[in-house]
Amino acid sequence: MTTEHATAEQFTTWAARAKGMTVAALLYTVNDCREAAEAMRGWNPVKEGYYMDQLSTYRQELDRRRAA
Repeated sequence: MTTEHATAEQFTTWAARAKGMTVAALLYTVNDCREAAEAMRGWNPVKEGYYMDQLSTYRQELDRRRAA
């Protein structure tokens, strides 16, 4: 259970994990993070932000691949 904001270490871990994922897995993960953030909206803003940070990290890998 996450009760704190995302750490720099978590961003690094997520980015490294994203590099090894397929596009399908990245899309699934981005959607899963979006749903988790939406579930936290209005209830737990820290967790909402955590999932949005995670979404952003995986989305950056998708965008990087699309630009290549």
